[in-house]
Amino acid sequence: MFTKSIGIDLGTANVLVYVRGKGIVLNEPSVVALSVNDNRIVAIGNEARAMLGRTPGSIQVIRPMRDGVIADYMITEAMLRYFMAKVAGGFRITKPQVMICVPAGVTSVEQWAVRDAAEQAGARRPAHLIPEPLAAAIGAKIPIASPSGNMVVDIGGGTTEAAVISMYGIVVSQSVRMAGNKLDDAIAAYVKRKHNLVIGLRTAEEIKIAIGSALPLHDNPAMEVRGRDQLTGLPKTIVVNSWEVTQALSEALAAIMAAVRAVLEQTPPELASDVIDRGMVLTGGGALLRNLDRMMSQETGVPCHVADEPEKCVAIGAGMALEHLDILRRSLTTDEDAAVAAGVA
Repeated sequence: MFTKSIGIDLGTANVLVYVRGKGIVLNEPSVVALSVNDNRIVAIGNEARAMLGRTPGSIQVIRPMRDGVIADYMITEAMLRYFMAKVAGGFRITKPQVMICVPAGVTSVEQWAVRDAAEQAGARRPAHLIPEPLAAAIGAKIPIASPSGNMVVDIGGGTTEAAVISMYGIVVSQSVRMAGNKLDDAIAAYVKRKHNLVIGLRTAEEIKIAIGSALPLHDNPAMEVRGRDQLTGLPKTIVVNSWEVTQALSEALAAIMAAVRAVLEQTPPELASDVIDRGMVLTGGGALLRNLDRMMSQETGVPCHVADEPEKCVAIGAGMALEHLDILRRSLTTDEDAAVAAGVA
């Protein structure tokens, strides 16, 4: 009997599910709404995100993933179960084969928690884990099978992963907990500090998408922003321009650049020359920030380009990795062994 092969990008901001033969079949926020009184799940995904900042005291909206790892195990398992059932169409006779992405360098206990949550949610044992930069590279169609250096920078919701990959393995990597969500935080903090206006993170994200840029835009577009005046406590509308957003993002982007530079500095000379020739590839939702590729090129001197549909690369790569499991096994075994070494698997 044919068994579904599923690749899951279990992200801090969004969960994407790739099914072999169908492509990306699910892309929903990794958000869960809970009833405070009895801890009952009220909503998951898109429905829960619509409640952000708009719920009464009896309902709490949380993100069970934090910085790319599980912050709340039970809720993550329930969220995974819900999404997997949605993809599989309810009751399954055979459990799907699942590959889940984890940040490079997560601890063995964090790896075990992700694997166990997937298995408890209905994945066939063992659920496989793949480092996010490796999945991103596969999904971006980077030729990682050859003995040459390829660099990928994956900017997700909770973490930014920069890595040099060769022959299906990560040679050098750096992970920094500075990504999309922290960019939203930076915008919200700037608007509060500069305009005395309190806005929600959802509004901050809308500002980032609408007029955000890593480098100043010549036409300097602006948009109206509504929030609560910090002084009077009353609703207020202001105008924020793109140059302000660029200024707000500068510190957070500097931390991402530092991680990219650290990887380039640690890359062996032969592979470094390959990276200069081939350039680096940006993946993840954060790669959609205007002019981020130009900024990286200017800061590092290495050509940089954004992958096609960057936000989908990790999930697609995870699904495609299942088709090359035998070749990839040496890169993935460390995940399995680490869990055993931790005494939890």
